Amino acid sequence: MPIAAKLDEMGRGAWIALTILGFLVWWPLGLFVLIYAMWSGRMMCGRGSDRWEHKMSRLQEKMDRLRARMEGHGGWTGGTSGNRAFDEYREETLRRLEEEQREFKTFLDKLRFAKDKAEFDQFMAERRQRPQPEAPAA
Repeated sequence: MPIAAKLDEMGRGAWIALTILGFLVWWPLGLFVLIYAMWSGRMMCGRGSDRWEHKMSRLQEKMDRLRARMEGHGGWTGGTSGNRAFDEYREETLRRLEEEQREFKTFLDKLRFAKDKAEFDQFMAERRQRPQPEAPAA
């Protein structure tokens, strides 16, 4: 079993202890362990995809509030600035930003699906490798 898997079984405290031990032995080793633990998501409070999903939902709520506020004041969607070129530019920019937002949300959904599929495939592979209990002889 790889060292990372053993440390994962022991929990986050094992990663913290390994990081501190790495700094005590040789500071670049401790730095490497710390960067690896943070990059792999082992030192985060929550799962990475949940964090992005939360941020995206907050961004969407803010955009909705801003749009509602601007509609009430005759702003972006209801009125014009009086400059047709600027209005066209503004509408094109808003359309592009909304399209990018949809594409990013689709990307996050695909990423989440791929991660879930990989975890499920790993589970099924481990399950297949388990020895099957023998049926009792009749």
